[in-house]
Amino acid sequence: MHDVWLHDLESLEAISQDTSACDVCLRMAELSRCGRLEPFLQELAIDADIDAVTKSTLAELACASGFLSAVEDYVHRTKVMH
Repeated sequence: MHDVWLHDLESLEAISQDTSACDVCLRMAELSRCGRLEPFLQELAIDADIDAVTKSTLAELACASGFLSAVEDYVHRTKVMH
């Protein structure tokens, strides 16, 4: 159990340190909270400038609303410390 928690914490920290990843996760968390994630995913699916791997990763994240919420919470709680 401790290893899972530590891995999650490391993932949250890695995302918070990567400006692009953090911005995308925070935006997706906001869209999810407001019930507007589906239109984003539809636009993502038809965007020819985004590769299939990125689309798949973002779609997978979109299904993990708990994780997006955790990222958002972690970033806001640790903002002062960074």
